[in-house]
Amino acid sequence: MTKLFSILTLFMIAFAVNAQELKIGIVDVNKILKDAPQTISANKKLEKEFSSRTEKLKTKIKSLETDGKKFQKESLTMSDDQREKADRALQQRRIEIQRDERELREDMDLRRREEIGDLQEKINVTIDKMAADRGYDLILYNGIAYASEKVDITDDVIKALGGGSSKTKEGSKEPKNDKSTEPKKDAKE
Repeated sequence: MTKLFSILTLFMIAFAVNAQELKIGIVDVNKILKDAPQTISANKKLEKEFSSRTEKLKTKIKSLETDGKKFQKESLTMSDDQREKADRALQQRRIEIQRDERELREDMDLRRREEIGDLQEKINVTIDKMAADRGYDLILYNGIAYASEKVDITDDVIKALGGGSSKTKEGSKEPKNDKSTEPKKDAKE
């Protein structure tokens, strides 16, 4: 954090010495990852990709629960050997289901990270393009404690990625773009 502050301070000094205005933008990556249309389509894609495995796992769990209840009822009439054998079989199935569940979760997490990595690449390209097109000197994301709406360009990035902004959905008539494209004299805003 202090390194970021030092870099920001150096930028401010360098631009103040040259008597130029510093144009800063702030991006909330978590909001983009939540609201971007690519996130929604990636989630649907992952859901579809893993739906058959999820359903098979649910079926196995229901079957185990049914067999467990059946075992509870019939265990009173079983011999010790039969009870022990049936109990071991149920335990083995529980272990197998837990392993399948863990593998499914790991596979889903891996694919989700791949999809997020692809989206982050698109976000970076979009931010770079916006910075060049709109003349930003500095765009920051991650680790920002506070940023005023004047410098927050998150909704603009979401729009550029192809989605609507939450401000627009709430009925705001003034686009955030107008505020964010104004040059900033004070980097603390």
